[in-house]
Amino acid sequence: MQMSAYTAGQIATLQSRLQKQLGPEYIMERKGPSGGPTLSYIEGWKAINLANEVFGFNGWSSQIISLNTDFCDEQSPGRFNIGITAIIRITLRDGTFHEDTGYGGGENLKGKGSALDKAKKEAVTDGIKRTLRMFGNVLGNCLYDKKYLADIKKIKVVPVSRSVGEF
Repeated sequence: MQMSAYTAGQIATLQSRLQKQLGPEYIMERKGPSGGPTLSYIEGWKAINLANEVFGFNGWSSQIISLNTDFCDEQSPGRFNIGITAIIRITLRDGTFHEDTGYGGGENLKGKGSALDKAKKEAVTDGIKRTLRMFGNVLGNCLYDKKYLADIKKIKVVPVSRSVGEF
């Protein structure tokens, strides 16, 4: 990606966008590990769409710095437990960047190749989401604010329907 500086006005606009918080339509929930407390998250494709809206489709890039297989154990013939860690870098058009880790894994997955494929994709997606959040609330950082999460859960999400002609 070719580097180009932001003007003071562009920086102010970006800062304003990044300080906003996610609406309830962006937030998903799932049970925590071992049936623990509920976790709130943004889906990978939604985080990427938001980054495209905030920075422009050509205003940012992602890079896999490293992808390491932490373990890949055959649990029983043809069934695998796997864990993979990714380090991801997100770079903006002016050269500003953040890095973070992502994790992907699974238990009792059928086939070594399928297990590796699933865990790698999961690790990279998790890393992208974790790295994007470092830029601001609208890219997921607000999901770490317990008061915000309690307040946003009170808002009802209105389903959006679109026809093919709207795309």
